[in-house]
Amino acid sequence: MRSRSLSLDAFRHEALSEVGSTNTECLARARAGEVGLLWLTASRQTDGRGRRGRAWTSEPGNLYASLLLIDPAPPERLSSLPLAVAVAVHAALRAVLPTGGEPLEVKWPNDILIGRKKTCGILIESEALAGGHRALVIGIGINIRHMPDSAPYGVTRLHDQGSSASPEDVFAHLFREMATVLEEWDEGRGITTVVDRWRRVACGIGEKITVNLPERSLNGTFAGIDDTGFLLLDTGHGSLMPIAAGDVFFARTE
Repeated sequence: MRSRSLSLDAFRHEALSEVGSTNTECLARARAGEVGLLWLTASRQTDGRGRRGRAWTSEPGNLYASLLLIDPAPPERLSSLPLAVAVAVHAALRAVLPTGGEPLEVKWPNDILIGRKKTCGILIESEALAGGHRALVIGIGINIRHMPDSAPYGVTRLHDQGSSASPEDVFAHLFREMATVLEEWDEGRGITTVVDRWRRVACGIGEKITVNLPERSLNGTFAGIDDTGFLLLDTGHGSLMPIAAGDVFFARTE
């Protein structure tokens, strides 16, 4: 990716009718020598998944898309990529939602919420390849016509928010917005621009939150993000705690 232009025509798209998982398929293509900047979409997934191995509803009518990147940035600059992805997805959904509806926001790091309800799942996975290269896959599932029957948080779908967009409509906007934001991100060198954009659409800054980590839960006030994209948690002890990864729950809504 570092040696290639990120103009729209640098990206390719292959539409599949059915696949186990678009993320899994992208990684298989990478092992077989795929050079990246490839979008795979599917009408239906039979083995869709979210973060921490959670299942993701994958019936026809929603958007299931994955973007394969090869060597997208040096490892030390990859931590800001989830923010860039969130900014791109937010912009794509804003383009297909009617004005005057419930707030469209981003919950750290990259959950897209409408009226504090989740409408999109983003799963970023990576794998080392032969020859010292690394494949990175950005998996995006957007609730358009369907949503999970049960979830540990509020969920919604675009249809319920007054949007008549089809998966193809949403993907057309996502295709364009992702190319624009990845060019701004510039292999992590453009993090300042991405962080500024993220802050403008952030959800819940100044609110009480719980951050679930693998080994414990932390409570405090969401003080925003630092210039590298880490969540800043004010625990009331006189300093802000930077957090690199965790599940955020807002006290008033979740």
